[in-house]
Amino acid sequence: MSKEYTIRVMTLEDYDEVYALWMGIHGFGIRSIDDSKEGVERFLKRNPTTSMVAVADGKIVGAILCGHDGRRGCLYHVCVHEDYRKNGIGKAMAVACMRALQKEKINKVSLIAFKSNELGNHFWKDAGWCFREDLNYYDFTLNEANITRFNQ
Repeated sequence: MSKEYTIRVMTLEDYDEVYALWMGIHGFGIRSIDDSKEGVERFLKRNPTTSMVAVADGKIVGAILCGHDGRRGCLYHVCVHEDYRKNGIGKAMAVACMRALQKEKINKVSLIAFKSNELGNHFWKDAGWCFREDLNYYDFTLNEANITRFNQ
């Protein structure tokens, strides 16, 4: 296994390899609709230059879905195959995403890491990212039952 790698923009053609990477990482959480090929296609169409993959030994060994809403960027599904960790791949992909966001005039980026993801949380804290304790994160699944219940 080579320590040499390249970082490039993710395309829809990368989906099958990226999905296999996600499935091979212990404790990795994906959502069936948003992380389906169709869901990732929508995301990449909306954010065509900001998501990245890392390629080593002829295969995708890392990936980040990265997008923005015109104001703030967000990193999703940051991952590196465990055989390729500790080679700077995660940081290199994150920097590539940050540079792509800067080109689109985005000045702030955030991410969500599961509390149980000790490795990931250590990575982000050690890299100088600020752990926010001053806000709560809320999630709401958009389906008819939930919207109807909310509207009552």
